[in-house]
Amino acid sequence: MDKGKQQVRRQQVHRAKRAIIMAAGMGKRMHPITLDTPKPLVSVNGKRMIDTVIDGLSQNGIREIYVVVGYLKEKFEEWKERYPEVTIVENPFYASCNNISSLYAARDYIPESIILDGDQMVYHPEILNPEFERSGYCCRWVEEGTGEWLLQTEKGIVTSCSRTGGQRGWQLYSVSFWSAEDGKRLKRHLELEFEEKKHRDIYWDDVALFCYPKEYQLGIREIKDGDLVEIDSIEELAGLDARYIRERRQR
Repeated sequence: MDKGKQQVRRQQVHRAKRAIIMAAGMGKRMHPITLDTPKPLVSVNGKRMIDTVIDGLSQNGIREIYVVVGYLKEKFEEWKERYPEVTIVENPFYASCNNISSLYAARDYIPESIILDGDQMVYHPEILNPEFERSGYCCRWVEEGTGEWLLQTEKGIVTSCSRTGGQRGWQLYSVSFWSAEDGKRLKRHLELEFEEKKHRDIYWDDVALFCYPKEYQLGIREIKDGDLVEIDSIEELAGLDARYIRERRQR
């Protein structure tokens, strides 16, 4: 490759400077554990879920971290004492709106960011490498099918998304990367949906994937099974940590 082409390629690489961690939800599917503990602060095999996210970001040089809180927000004030790089952002709408409200609360920090959920275990921090060529999501290729959101791509660009899953596609995970330009666009679209259209019952991911899909050319970052694990229910939690089997039986 000649120097001219190398220079063009370098100009196409973006780098995340900050991270936004979504941690405001009530975690109802993990009762009774989350009755007195926010879901991201639940410990799995001796380590809190959000700690694996923070540690993964720190290992990749991300020191500017915003954690959006709502449910049991006071628990995070005590937790953050060990993380001076964390800034707490309060979502006052968490009890009445979907998670679009959490990203809306942190919208000023979206450009050049990684957006993650706090209720997942990051086992391989290299998936949080801050350099990326195209805004988009961490995804795992599935052949036989999934009930999770499933992306289809053409030449590396996302062309469609199924909320009900399917076969042979890219299963979406709650880690995404946003360039300066796309981040500003997403901020503007969030404001339109949340403030003007009053669409407060949607996921924030709906904004780029369903509300304004033609205004983005999103890509994917391929991850492998086991790189990170999203924990959505007490059953999934008990499957990873046997200490919670009794709580699962109480459901």
